[in-house]
Amino acid sequence: MSKILIIGGVAGGASLAARLRRLDEQAEIILIEKGPYISYANCGLPYYIGDAIPQREKLFVQSVSGFSQRFNIDIRTLSEAVQIIPERKTVCIRKAETGETYEENYDKLLLSPGANPIVPDLPGIRSEGIFTLRDVTDTDRIKQHMRQHNVEDAVVVGGGFIGLEMAENLTMAGLEVHLVEKAPQVMTPLDPEMANFIHQKMYDNGISLHLCCGVTAFEPDGTAIRVHLDNGTEIKTSMVLLCMGVRPNTALAEAAGLRLGSLGGIAVNSYMQTSDPDIYAVGDAVEIPHMLLQHPVLLPLAGPANKEARIAADNIAFGNHRQYSGCIGTAIAKIFDLHAATVGLNEKQLAKEGIPYIASHTHSASHASYYPASKMVDTKLLFHPETGQILGAQIIGMQGVDKRVEMIAQIIRHKGTVEDLCETEQAYAPPFASAKDPVNMAGFVAENILHDRYRIIQWNEWQKHDKSGTLLLDVRTPEEFRMGHLSEAVNLEVDHLRENLNQLPKDKEIVIYCAIGLRAYIAYRILTQHGFTNIRSISGGYRTYQMAVKKF
Repeated sequence: MSKILIIGGVAGGASLAARLRRLDEQAEIILIEKGPYISYANCGLPYYIGDAIPQREKLFVQSVSGFSQRFNIDIRTLSEAVQIIPERKTVCIRKAETGETYEENYDKLLLSPGANPIVPDLPGIRSEGIFTLRDVTDTDRIKQHMRQHNVEDAVVVGGGFIGLEMAENLTMAGLEVHLVEKAPQVMTPLDPEMANFIHQKMYDNGISLHLCCGVTAFEPDGTAIRVHLDNGTEIKTSMVLLCMGVRPNTALAEAAGLRLGSLGGIAVNSYMQTSDPDIYAVGDAVEIPHMLLQHPVLLPLAGPANKEARIAADNIAFGNHRQYSGCIGTAIAKIFDLHAATVGLNEKQLAKEGIPYIASHTHSASHASYYPASKMVDTKLLFHPETGQILGAQIIGMQGVDKRVEMIAQIIRHKGTVEDLCETEQAYAPPFASAKDPVNMAGFVAENILHDRYRIIQWNEWQKHDKSGTLLLDVRTPEEFRMGHLSEAVNLEVDHLRENLNQLPKDKEIVIYCAIGLRAYIAYRILTQHGFTNIRSISGGYRTYQMAVKKF
């Protein structure tokens, strides 16, 4: 009978424990958890704070007693693993309530220690009213502080997924919210023009955005806190949430002599096995392969952690036979009624890695436009300029964003191309989609670009473009043109283009745009077949350009 010791009882550890028991009824399984709870929904914590999830017990997938009884697992909460001794195959464990330590031996050891919130060494950082959010205990402290001090405002530091979710939920709870972000945008997996859709939504819902701003100090002021920013701004608030990202919790592994990767996470092979063959590791603390890169990444997401745990359990139970193929970073966030999703690589990553790419923007209806309540889906696609392999996608909208990013994710995982997007099948009926789904439309446009049937210029390229020898042609209706247009543009509606070809110069570059790109493509094809050779179109049209250049 084998003895498996698991350190960490949230996503990865609890999943592995349950899977192991289903595979091996005879194994002795011991789960060690530093905190008082196991198997809880830490991704749901912001929604409990904002009362979108009103009942605290809904956060718990399983209680300790229920999990232990169902799976016959020895669960020891409030117990901290303080040392691993690989040569003896033992772990030194400290009981939180008594301070007593003891050793537990193992045949196989699984590490799922997670990650720790980043807390910068700033003046006043330990002041009352400043919190991180990583577990249920953090959540309880935040809720208690809000009740006791009748909190009416808050500062959220950090514009990643947790920061955005906290800003939204605190706003929905009636608080006045400031969000501070050192970068020029929130949600850095998005490229800047796509992130601006989120900035607009936050602005519309009353959140004060402080971009390109870092915190220099926190100053207690009675029951309040003064947050000092590096641009001289000072914000007085009742509560601060630090959402500045996480670092892999590797102290235990490093002290045991396990190899760490180049990014500081625990190094594992494709079997989720560490440098010690009897120790496996999963979750936020490990470096995992990225399917589009030549090196591993840190990806603190619950989905990959659970998949890694399942594979590790199979390998512990039956020997190494299942390999983890890697991740592509599929993720989504809700910001009020806006949904923002990303998969694969963005422009910043592609440029850093030296991977050639083309970017394309499309804007399509979430379902048949004649069926009520259709919403716009804004898509950015990144693909290889020679092979057409899809390298990444970013999707923003109010409906159907999740299913579209998942469709593209499956194509990326199988090294698919823009042609695969064109042929992707979806369930179609007017309430759910269009016969030409937004995913298909993204593929159609990318395919035209790939095969040189359509040449584009990006919004930021047009900003820097020498416009002296270029005619900028707006092919929307005169009514649309009057409502707003690029300052250099000349208006000639696409439906009247053929009878006015003699007004357009063939010896100059012509850059075309419309509202979202479709009419500009039609105009482009008309002109190219009438002898115009130096033509480009602004990718994504006026919608993309207008959003990209907007300042917040």
